[in-house]
Amino acid sequence: MNEGHRPPVDPPRIVRYRAPTRINHWIVATCFVLAALSGLSMFHPAFFPLGALFGGGPWSRILHPFIGCVMVVAFVLLALRMWRDNFLTRDDAAWLRNGRKVIRNQEEDLPPAGRFNAGQKLLFWVLVACLLALLLSGLVIWRAYFSAFFPIGVIRFSSVAHAVAGLLMVCAIVVHIYAAIWVKGSIGAMTRGDVSYGWAWKHHRGWFRQVIGGDRRD
Repeated sequence: MNEGHRPPVDPPRIVRYRAPTRINHWIVATCFVLAALSGLSMFHPAFFPLGALFGGGPWSRILHPFIGCVMVVAFVLLALRMWRDNFLTRDDAAWLRNGRKVIRNQEEDLPPAGRFNAGQKLLFWVLVACLLALLLSGLVIWRAYFSAFFPIGVIRFSSVAHAVAGLLMVCAIVVHIYAAIWVKGSIGAMTRGDVSYGWAWKHHRGWFRQVIGGDRRD
C-alpha cells in the first residue's frame, strides 16, 4: 500500500470502567431519578403532579420505598468495586486546597490524582452517608411494614432526617452531573467505558501510571 494513503490509526485508549460497572452505575442513576421524583411528589403539594408519572399519589407512595431499596442494593454492589480507590490521602488534601486550579483547567500543577480525585472521593462518601441515612430512616417510616414497631417521636424524627438526607443527595448528584459535563470525556467514560491517554494523563495521572504499569483494576 502506498505510504501516502495509509488509513488513520486511532489513538490508544484505556479502559476506565468495564461493562458490569457501567451497567451498575446506570441502574443506580435510574433508580435515583425515579426515587427523587416519587419522593418529591410526597414532599410538598407543589410537587404532587409528579405522582402522575407513577400512576398517582398512592402508587408513588407504594413504589418509592421499593425503588429506594433497589437503589441501595445497586449502590452497595458499586461501592464494593470502588471503595478501595476512595480513601483520602495527603495529596487529596493538597488537591482540595487548590480547587481553583481545577476550575481553571490547570490540573497539571496539582498532585497527581489516582483513579478518583479528591472531589470524587468526597462525593462517594457523601453518597454513602446519605444512602445509609435514607435507608435507616426510610425503614422507620415505611408504614406498610415497619412503622408499627417504632414510637411516634422516632417516626417524626426519621421523616425529617429522610427529607434532609434526600435533599443533600439531590444536591450531591447535581454537582456530580455538572462535573461530568464540565470535564469533557467523563460521560463517555461511563458510556463507552474507555478514555484517551491524554484524558487519563491530564485528569488522573496517578491512575494512568498504575494502568500503564499493569494494574487494570476495575
